[in-house]
Amino acid sequence: MEKDEIIIRNAIIHILDTSVGMPVLSDTVLNLSPDLNDFIREHIYRLASGDDLKKCQFHEEDSYVYSLLKDFSEENLIPFSQQISNHLYQIMSQNVDIPSADFLVTTFQYQSELYLAFLKLNYKESFIHLTGESDGYNCNDIIKYKATLPSGSSKLSEAVLIQMSTLTPQVIEKKYEINGVKTNYLSELFLQCKTKLSSKAKLNIVTKAVEQINQKYYEENFDKHMEAKSIIQNELAEEGTLNIETISEKIYGDQPEIKEAFTEKLEKYNIHKEEVTPQSKQTIRKLEKQFLTTDSGIEINIPMEEYKNPNHVEFITNEDGTISVLIKNISHITTK
Repeated sequence: MEKDEIIIRNAIIHILDTSVGMPVLSDTVLNLSPDLNDFIREHIYRLASGDDLKKCQFHEEDSYVYSLLKDFSEENLIPFSQQISNHLYQIMSQNVDIPSADFLVTTFQYQSELYLAFLKLNYKESFIHLTGESDGYNCNDIIKYKATLPSGSSKLSEAVLIQMSTLTPQVIEKKYEINGVKTNYLSELFLQCKTKLSSKAKLNIVTKAVEQINQKYYEENFDKHMEAKSIIQNELAEEGTLNIETISEKIYGDQPEIKEAFTEKLEKYNIHKEEVTPQSKQTIRKLEKQFLTTDSGIEINIPMEEYKNPNHVEFITNEDGTISVLIKNISHITTK
């Protein structure tokens, strides 16, 4: 999503503080001042432009949220938001590990499509000043405030975006202990939907599988490790997406047994035939450089774009089996 194309339409916020014993529900929508508009838009943009959102599919017959969404209109935003806030609060109050929060429900428009967002603004502790009077003297103090909302520059750990034309939700969530088991309560208990892996999770699984396979079959083959990472990085740079079958063939195509072992690892997550399309530079940043550590403790950081440039770096295998790294054509060196 482009931030400037996100249009905030209506919003309402409810207080879900489990220490109070009941939700404090608003009966009016928010007055969307320019600052508040920017605050909401920034949070939506950070969610939509990242790679942590998971696509979901409602269990339509069981989901309370889905039953409300079917009849949703912006005219009933207030009662709708109160109902789902009550639903979420009941789950929170029964499970003490789930953090208290303000729950912001907003409608927004992007490229003529209507969306609904649930932003769970988990409280943060912060210190604020307090001004008072004591015996005729002004008295300034510093106190700990336990219900500070996350800033617009922070990334929310719990939120839902729903495209209203398809009722397709996307969720970012965090596991909390439910009946002794770490659970994605937002998708499983609140939305009652089935989730897919996020783009970030898929890419992590692929790169981890490559590392494990290379460690098992090419433990001493330094070039193979570098080549595999270079193939993944080049594929993302050139195509903008990672076709798992394609990179499997490019990395292990000449070794059917090893290729099959790699595919089996990905089959466990049912992503062996998928494409991974990260959209955030943060997600692929770790693929842009190769960090090397020698047995003598020397650390080398090589940009992958320079890895195959013989004018800048060369790996030399010596007769005794040791490896020399030759860095060429240096005109300037800085220290950090």
